Amino acid sequence: MADFRSRIARGLARTRELLLRDVSEVLRSAGGLDPDSLDELEDRLLAADLGVTAAASIRHRLEEETGKRRISEPERVMALIAAAVEESLLVASRPRHFDEAFIERPHVVLMVGVNGCGKTTTIGKLAHYYKEEGKEVVVAAADTYRAAAVEQLAIWADRAGAYCVRSHEGADAAAVAFDALEAARAQGADVLLVDTAGRLHTRKGLMEELAKIRRVLAQKMEGAPHETVLVLDATTGQNALAQAEEFNKVVGVTGLILTKLDGTARGGIVVAVAERLGIPVEMIGVGEELDDLHPFEAREFAAALLSPETVG
Repeated sequence: MADFRSRIARGLARTRELLLRDVSEVLRSAGGLDPDSLDELEDRLLAADLGVTAAASIRHRLEEETGKRRISEPERVMALIAAAVEESLLVASRPRHFDEAFIERPHVVLMVGVNGCGKTTTIGKLAHYYKEEGKEVVVAAADTYRAAAVEQLAIWADRAGAYCVRSHEGADAAAVAFDALEAARAQGADVLLVDTAGRLHTRKGLMEELAKIRRVLAQKMEGAPHETVLVLDATTGQNALAQAEEFNKVVGVTGLILTKLDGTARGGIVVAVAERLGIPVEMIGVGEELDDLHPFEAREFAAALLSPETVG
């Protein structure tokens, strides 16, 4: 756990360094926080992809503090920003913890996202996470547009120790999901993870296919899918927010997984997405190994994003 925290901190180092630079520049030019420098700082926070709501909340907190005394220390400002970020994230934070027995088996999780977001590898890591909790896992290779996607998922499933249901390239994606649900029930599996084709959130036809997969799963099992998890690439910044809004309209997203947080300068997008949509951030990814997916913790993330001392 400690090693993972240090990896999160190192992964967010670029975002943190840019924020610290911006804070220091604003304070140095103004000699401390005043109304004008607060305007400038709010603009810098928006540029860091923290989002309008979070930036306004941070500004309000800083205004309250400057009413008590003049603040000129970057470290103090960063600490106040961290407190505001943590407060914002707690509202939309739901670490992925599971009961020993699901009410219904299998627990069906529909995984969605745009091309290149890291969805297939995330499914492999999530399968590994479940297996580590002692769950039996089946994955459905319902991304039938690319043969490579099916092969990639099969490799990740094998590494994770999960059973993979697959078909030929061009097969009906909803039919694959249906077959996988049948297989999962026959095997008494705890979890079914359904991969879907990466798609642009602006492609209406492909988005409608997602709705069809949902309908087929629901017809086969009441209440399925029990979760619809959107995988977002953190490096895309504000575009991730547009993706989340569109997917939420079409399939009703219940949780978010943020990938590629290692090395991005746009880690603040986590705050913007969580605040704007109120959809829980469940997990974050900071690497390419099986165990590089970690339950999201608001306090841990805020510290890694804004406190240099977290790097160890």
